[in-house]
Amino acid sequence: MPVELTYPHIVKQSGEPARLEKHARTRVSMIVADYLWRGWSAEEIARQYPYLSLGEVHAALTYYFDHRDEIEDELVDEYRQVEDWKKTHPTPPFLVRLKQAS
Repeated sequence: MPVELTYPHIVKQSGEPARLEKHARTRVSMIVADYLWRGWSAEEIARQYPYLSLGEVHAALTYYFDHRDEIEDELVDEYRQVEDWKKTHPTPPFLVRLKQAS
């Protein structure tokens, strides 16, 4: 008989991204993005986001390592959504000139 794993601090409802229990707007993938792309340790993530406990950050990373494909698919999907949005919302010419001037 399979054993169902539970993760302290993590809530995962069917069809929804995994989230922190006490911070419903904080998805596991958001914490993982800082870990992967910024190279931040769990301690650094907790320091940068003082509303998170170190235990919550470790729980999110543990969930990621146990569900790597799920979280990475979520991150890739989010990246694609941003790229699609950029294609339909080009940078205004004024901002392009500002960036070139600096």
